[in-house]
Amino acid sequence: MAVFTQDRDALRQQYHDVWHKMQNAAILTALEQMIADVIALHPEYHPLLSAPVQAGQEYFVENGQTNPYLHMGLHIAIREQQSIDRPTGIVLAYQRLLSKTADQHTAEHLIIDCLAEQLWLAQQQQQPPSEMAYLKAVQRLSEN
Repeated sequence: MAVFTQDRDALRQQYHDVWHKMQNAAILTALEQMIADVIALHPEYHPLLSAPVQAGQEYFVENGQTNPYLHMGLHIAIREQQSIDRPTGIVLAYQRLLSKTADQHTAEHLIIDCLAEQLWLAQQQQQPPSEMAYLKAVQRLSEN
């Protein structure tokens, strides 16, 4: 399973494949288990994952749409960041936020907002995202 692919439809298919494995109680790899854990947090996406991937499907925030694949991918990105503490200090910032929210899903959603903002800014500025600005935004969440 190649999570880091440039083929959007292949990446989306991975979520569907993991969902299918979950439904059939198949053995999951460690990465598939991480994806399954995120899928389990989002029952609103289960009907989508039960259907075939719609090639080329677009989601437009301007129309009030949420891209479910991007949303789940951001959860996974945050979990990957936690596993390697990158940016350095993200684990501590997450733990502080988690103690404040007392809910992993809520904490991750708050962090997703910070991450999405930094990704958007990087895209607008045509430069890499600022890890420091991202970390500071997450740290501020637990201070408020």
